[in-house]
Amino acid sequence: MRFYYRYLQVLVRFLPIAIALLRDRRRFVLFGPSRSVSESVHRERGERLTQTMLDLGPAFIKVGQVLSTRPDIVPPAYVESLSSLQDEVPEETGGDPYTVLEAELEDALDLETVTPLAGGSLAYVYTAEYEGERIALKVRRPDLAAMIERDLRVIRRLLPLVTFFADERQQYSLRNAANDFEEIIRDELDFEREAAVMDDIGANLADDDRVVVPDTYPALCSDRIVAMEYVEGTKITDDDAFADASTDETEMATLITRTYLRMGLVDGVFHADPHPGNLAVTRSGQLVIYDFGMSQRLTAQEQADITALYRTLVRRDVDGLVDTLIALEVLDSTVDRVAVRRVLDLVIETLGGRSEITWRAIITELFTMLHDFPFRIPPNVMLLVRVGTVGEGVCRSLDPEFDFLRATRSFLVDHGFIESELEALLEEIQDDIRRSAPVVAGLPARTDTVLGQLERGELVVRTDPIESTTTDSGLGYAVLSSAFVLAAALLSFQNVLYAAIAFVVAIVFLLSYVRAY
Repeated sequence: MRFYYRYLQVLVRFLPIAIALLRDRRRFVLFGPSRSVSESVHRERGERLTQTMLDLGPAFIKVGQVLSTRPDIVPPAYVESLSSLQDEVPEETGGDPYTVLEAELEDALDLETVTPLAGGSLAYVYTAEYEGERIALKVRRPDLAAMIERDLRVIRRLLPLVTFFADERQQYSLRNAANDFEEIIRDELDFEREAAVMDDIGANLADDDRVVVPDTYPALCSDRIVAMEYVEGTKITDDDAFADASTDETEMATLITRTYLRMGLVDGVFHADPHPGNLAVTRSGQLVIYDFGMSQRLTAQEQADITALYRTLVRRDVDGLVDTLIALEVLDSTVDRVAVRRVLDLVIETLGGRSEITWRAIITELFTMLHDFPFRIPPNVMLLVRVGTVGEGVCRSLDPEFDFLRATRSFLVDHGFIESELEALLEEIQDDIRRSAPVVAGLPARTDTVLGQLERGELVVRTDPIESTTTDSGLGYAVLSSAFVLAAALLSFQNVLYAAIAFVVAIVFLLSYVRAY
């Protein structure tokens, strides 16, 4: 009975927004022309949708957070609003977490020292005294697991209704998003997993004294409790956050960017929820990271593929981007590569015409333009996209002029994932030479064949007469200069001395060509 009541409650709450969106496509829902709606109306609806997600509780907050990374499903105006969703819900939601402390830690802690600190959608945070130290306790709300499972059933029942009104492309995306969402939220409910991830990330970042990941207390941890070191800090977006800190906003934005890139691309275990409530700054200027429920581990292959995604996006390498999207299973291996490449070229051209390019703009444009192709965004890719978009938003709130893409490129260069501009140019030239080498090597044989045909009268060259018969004396110098440059490039693989001599001769012919004009 409770399930059906909840189903009707959710249906009624979303129905006005759903009808409004359907009327945008067909004025009378099932028939009629489409209608044009102003951007301000879309923003207002986005805010209403966000508030509805908050009112419906933890499962729908997580749905909203997932949808904020899916521009293939949700229009940009709604994505922007949903991106503001954080984990704040009424304290009474999911029952009193203090009862979990009483049931599991009554013998290990003096419960009189327990003090409420903050609440989230899945858990509540307390501080307490333990062995003479102040510790933090993240406690899952006692009735939450059952509530989440009920809401997941509601979402599964609503999905056929939603997909019925969606086009074919969106149906494919919605089904995959629903499956991936269940996997993500179940991972978040596993607090033992969260504690293990915290330990791994803390160990990986131990050599960087600018970043603090709280240590855990394994003896107190369970599937409903994460016990950790209490690290005091000021919320990173507070007005006075940097008043007494020994760093400034720009330095902190750079540190956040490089830390999250390191977690994902170097270490392969990353915190995927860098919203302002999970980031703090200490008086000594350290970055503190809280709440590792939304996190992910990558296999070595996934790590390499996602690194390639960042590299190809930063370098705007269209061919490499197609290969990477297929490797990540975003696109099917049987996709029409020529058509995809044409679309990606258009994405690059569109972005190139903008005065300011952001990570969010790149991702939104990329996934929006791929709407004609059936594609999915696997959970690991989705979470890394979320890290980029949410992290960029935090960095730009600290420093409105912060260039997230420049900081990303700098990180990739420093860690050898991409070359500097000069090295990239030299690599391109070298690749061109390698591709040209077989052709150049075959030129003597082809030339001999052509000359033989000419001698035997088998080859006739017809030309149209031209008005001027003036000989261009400089043209020969230009041809010879080009020939010796090519020779120098080929010889550089065998003998540096001969390559240098050929290059000097090329310069001499080049100067002769210049003098001829």
